[in-house]
Amino acid sequence: MDTTTLDAETEAPPKAAETAPESPAPLRLAVILGSNRHGRFGPVVSDWFVSRAADRPDFTVDLIDLADSELPTALSFKPSAPVRDQLARITHRLAEADAFVVITPEYNHSYPASLKALIDWHFREWQAKPVGFVSYGGISGGLRAVEHLRQVFAELHAVSVRDTVSFHNAGALFDDDGRHREPAGADAAAASMLDQLAWWGLALRDAKSTRSYAG
Repeated sequence: MDTTTLDAETEAPPKAAETAPESPAPLRLAVILGSNRHGRFGPVVSDWFVSRAADRPDFTVDLIDLADSELPTALSFKPSAPVRDQLARITHRLAEADAFVVITPEYNHSYPASLKALIDWHFREWQAKPVGFVSYGGISGGLRAVEHLRQVFAELHAVSVRDTVSFHNAGALFDDDGRHREPAGADAAAASMLDQLAWWGLALRDAKSTRSYAG
């Protein structure tokens, strides 16, 4: 038997060159600074968090500061021209976002009226998107505000991720230049929350690309 011929006939064909899968487009992350109080501590926290999120290639970050808006607490199906102007500055940014992070203090065991107004002026913009929370305050670290927000966003068909970032006695944790004095724990918490947001954000974005959300 001609074994040379047999080996040539049974030799497997060469494999096609494998190509690496394309990385998904970065998620559009809207970071909402919920306090508009004079003398607020919020910008210190938001600057810290945005710097962490902006370092990640899986997100592009848009900071929405509610101190820059004047949405009224009186809702209307026919808002006045000034209110429509305010909404025009914010609504499209919420609609374009794939995920949200809400930065909130705790006022009287809950969250600010400015944040509730922003939430209530919108509906579809929140649907089928993940939400993470960064809170700050005194001994509670703002966590009671976060628990209230979870209920509100559930009603709006948003998905809140489990892990949060909270700053207890926040003013003592940062130096005069806004740097966290002992950042390791907070950095780890932010990374964990952003990992969960990335997972949910990609999963929900992919799902909505093939089937409309039944909200």
